[in-house]
Amino acid sequence: MLYNAYELQRTMMNGAAAWASVGAEMLTNPAMPMGYFGFGPIMASALDVFAHATMARGKPDFDIEEVEVDGKTHGVTESIILHRPFGNLLRFSHDGLPANAPKLLIVAPMSGHFATLLRGTVARMLQSCEVYITDWADAKIVPTSAGRFDLDDYIDYLIDFLRHIGPGTHMLAVCQPSVPAFAAAAVMGKHEDPCRPVTLTMMGGPIDTREAPTSVNDVAMNQPLSWFENNVIATVPLTYPGAGRRVYPGFLQLAGFMAMNLGNHMISHYGMFKHLVEGDEDGAAATKAFYDEYRSVCDLTAEFYLQTVEHVFQRHSLPNGEFVHRGEVIDLAGIRDTALLAVEGEKDDISGIGQTKAALHLAHKLPDDQKKYFLADGVGHYGIFNGSKWRNLIAPVLEDWIRQHQKKPLKIVA
Repeated sequence: MLYNAYELQRTMMNGAAAWASVGAEMLTNPAMPMGYFGFGPIMASALDVFAHATMARGKPDFDIEEVEVDGKTHGVTESIILHRPFGNLLRFSHDGLPANAPKLLIVAPMSGHFATLLRGTVARMLQSCEVYITDWADAKIVPTSAGRFDLDDYIDYLIDFLRHIGPGTHMLAVCQPSVPAFAAAAVMGKHEDPCRPVTLTMMGGPIDTREAPTSVNDVAMNQPLSWFENNVIATVPLTYPGAGRRVYPGFLQLAGFMAMNLGNHMISHYGMFKHLVEGDEDGAAATKAFYDEYRSVCDLTAEFYLQTVEHVFQRHSLPNGEFVHRGEVIDLAGIRDTALLAVEGEKDDISGIGQTKAALHLAHKLPDDQKKYFLADGVGHYGIFNGSKWRNLIAPVLEDWIRQHQKKPLKIVA
């Protein structure tokens, strides 16, 4: 009933948003005198903000058409190089890259948002790397005939993607996928897989959430797993290809994140309203662009979400040495030559300081000169991978780390 109730509410809100948009356009039409005085601009701006906040959104496009390198502009090519039911492997490149440019696999979060949330991450790293990214599917459009998708499958996908790209690949995990990416590196390292990542960078990841717990961690710890299964898991309705699949709906995750910082979101929308009243379309456009992406959400499979809550946030299975993949306990001692970079934000309210850094201690067989920690001053969770501080402060550290290890030989199994 939860999903059906949401669909009914969404249908009604779509109608209201359409009428609000029409009203805003009428009031701002040059032929309408109300748009020039009195409450006309205020009403038009209020209707515009309401329409934007309530309109339905689908999966956004990456829309990275060009990149500038050393003052020269290069056209970007985007392609799907590997298709899987629960996620594709995308490749971004341009003709300005040298033949020996580093290959970087960016692992996008499967946490309610599409991979396009990392558009800024891809665009920045594309300046120096051939970039690949995991483009996870919206669970509600994956037919039940495709089967389950859980943490084991997530790790398998990463291993398959790395093998498809080939030896010498670097990997960057942003937030939630730091755990399965760390696990995949350990599994591949233990078996001396020639396609194991040369470097693994983890940014704002919940490797050990016992370090500086945040409100997100508290929510996961304060309720038993059964509470999440009974209260946030829903069944996809018949209107979608994935009808009958049990999921954690994206709209619930978005509601949770919005509620965590409700005051800030209200201030942002009020700021957009003021820009519109003043006729500052450019000022309002930045806020609109952010929320166009932020409000575009997708569903997660129930098994993946519940396993993540249980093993990452409640049992701390990976740091406790109890994380199992395909029936085998993951041994972090398998990471012996994949160089690790841990990046954290000083003001991160999702993954607290120390949670990602814990990976450096857990990889106890990796030499110290193969480990690096970087704390970004004044940076929140979103700023770790997007915005000016990501582009100018964090990305150069990552590029330098990749450059240091680009030619490092890995042991090849005969």
